Amino acid sequence: MSISDEFTANNLKNNHVAKKLNRLRVTLSNNIVGQQNLIDSMLICLLCDGHMLIEGMPGLAKTTAAKALAMGLEGEFNRIQFTPDLLPSDLIGSDILNQETQKFTFKKGPIFHNVVLADEINRAPAKVQSALLEAMEEKQVTVGEKSYKLSELFMVLATQNPIEQEGTYQLPEAQLDRFLMQVLVTYPTHEQELKILELNEKRNSRHDLLNIEITKQKEIFAARQEVRGIYVDPKLKDYIVSLVRATREPGAYQKTLTPWLRYGASPRASIALLECAKAWAWLLECDYVSPEHIKYVAPNILRHRVLPSFEAQAEGVVAEQIVQELLRLVAIP
Repeated sequence: MSISDEFTANNLKNNHVAKKLNRLRVTLSNNIVGQQNLIDSMLICLLCDGHMLIEGMPGLAKTTAAKALAMGLEGEFNRIQFTPDLLPSDLIGSDILNQETQKFTFKKGPIFHNVVLADEINRAPAKVQSALLEAMEEKQVTVGEKSYKLSELFMVLATQNPIEQEGTYQLPEAQLDRFLMQVLVTYPTHEQELKILELNEKRNSRHDLLNIEITKQKEIFAARQEVRGIYVDPKLKDYIVSLVRATREPGAYQKTLTPWLRYGASPRASIALLECAKAWAWLLECDYVSPEHIKYVAPNILRHRVLPSFEAQAEGVVAEQIVQELLRLVAIP
């Protein structure tokens, strides 16, 4: 979806920060070909101070996208490869005994960066996942009797490989709910893959990034304040609540959906829908939220918060199909 879409036809704001972030969006798109939904969602999560779960096959630029975003924010980036033998201290750090002073000093772990890529999060055991999710929620880590604050700008991009399930630890639904969005990364089209080849030839090395727009962190914090002020009509708030409640009571819209769902989305999904719709409207330089803004962000917010039943899985029905069907059934005001 491009900036020239119909969403931007009315009520454009003369906002230099929004324009700057849109330039970042464009330069990210120039470097990460064919993954516009991922780029848009990263910026939305950034504006909402949230975290993202990314699911996709290897080699689809997930790491490159995270690194490019950190570069565009003048932020520190760290990639952590999650493995079955990883310990919580490998992630958050630990107290180290100083032999000279005989005192313990805290050595920070890789979590103390602005943008953290938790690669293959489902390969780590539950204790490590719990340590990461606690840091995401509280923006601090606790070692012994002391707590240590993380950076004010702190964002986790966690990845999952959908095909390799041997030796993995599936994230419980309660932990999945902590992620603001889940994005599915798909293969590029034929034309997009040709552009990837051309882009690779332009770079000095495989890992170089070209002309990333730089946005200062203080501008991000100012943008977050502006996002909160975007107007949302009460009827659209009612639509958001109806959409989330439909995941819990699908039979009210279509009886055949009832056997497909074991659990629906929590009120956290309603809050996420409202915040992300505001962020998307602001990024598109609109003064107010429209139904299209809500429908654009809804799949990424709801797909990991609804749990298909065993019957649905037996019929090959996935969460994505259920969400799309509910978006079709719930009336837009």
